[in-house]
Amino acid sequence: MNFQLTDEQQLIRKNMREFADQYVEPIAAELDENSRFPAELFRKLGEGGWMGMPIPVEYGGAGTDYLTHILAVEELSRSCSSTGFTVASHVIVALLVLLYGTEEQKRKYLVPLAEGKHMSAFSLTEPGAGTDVMAVTSTAMLDGDDYVLNGTKTFITNGPVAETHFVVCWTDRAAGRKGMSIFIIPRGNPGIRPGKHFEKMGVRSSQTSEVVLKDCRVPRENMIGQAGQALPMSMAIFEQGRIGIAAQSVGILQAALDESIRYAKERVQFGAPIARHQAIAWMISNMTTDLSAARWLTYHAAFLRDQKQPFGKEASMAKLFASEAAMRHTVKAVQIQGGYGYCKGAKVERLMRDAKITEIYEGTSEAMRMVISGNLLR
Repeated sequence: MNFQLTDEQQLIRKNMREFADQYVEPIAAELDENSRFPAELFRKLGEGGWMGMPIPVEYGGAGTDYLTHILAVEELSRSCSSTGFTVASHVIVALLVLLYGTEEQKRKYLVPLAEGKHMSAFSLTEPGAGTDVMAVTSTAMLDGDDYVLNGTKTFITNGPVAETHFVVCWTDRAAGRKGMSIFIIPRGNPGIRPGKHFEKMGVRSSQTSEVVLKDCRVPRENMIGQAGQALPMSMAIFEQGRIGIAAQSVGILQAALDESIRYAKERVQFGAPIARHQAIAWMISNMTTDLSAARWLTYHAAFLRDQKQPFGKEASMAKLFASEAAMRHTVKAVQIQGGYGYCKGAKVERLMRDAKITEIYEGTSEAMRMVISGNLLR
């Protein structure tokens, strides 16, 4: 067993840390305060090759393994979890095209995604369909050489800003689990538009909205993969996405630890820094232990993915543990800073709000337990 990152991975992690310190950390609080999508930041990330790291060079990516991408997401999330999440969610959509797209689709859509010139959005969730994917109601009806799509998607990451949408619709209800397909819809198609924009408690600069389909006409060649294969394709990218959320959670937890140690050494009560008081020292000890466990669960899941071994259970374990640890310990980080930590503008207050969503999206903690137990008890 080798728990050592390669020299290249360590260098890329260092470079991302430097990028985040220079470009992300200084604006993270402002992005949160104003719910602002930093288009200029994502252009820089694209120019640096960060928006398509695990995509092959021939399709505009950096050609790294998935673990290296996960290291970058962790470091970005340590400064701004909205930014880390946006990159992670964008990359899994690019991987959808890489894994299932035709050569023409890869050249036309994957290259600008991997280069960071276009943002992506994956539209599956609906007002009545979250964990229960079969409750989707959006339809795609064949009309000559086109499909006509109708429906409303909700809680769609990058919904208002995406240049390229990937939408799940029924093409054959009678086929049950083999009746849904995925379609590529470029911005500018008159049949697709953003709907209601959601103001969220956390990850506020990540843009989330409804996506409304009204007689949206797309040619047959815009279907990605085989007809009726939306479910297995979606589950495949969600498994990878869960590793990204775990990495986001690790970044949040690392930032909470950094802030807790800094404050505990500076804050003096009863004639000594509060770091010397056992109650605070033990909070930091527990935080450090869970951070290490969350990090290695996450790296292990990414490693298995890179080794082309089954990793669905491990991805769910990593997301479950890392997200709950991030939530648990950001609350403790606020507790360590007391009234100061509870005030708007304190980084730990932002971290606590950001941490909560990691227990919800890409599969709730309850769904992760279903996946894990399903792998063991079937």
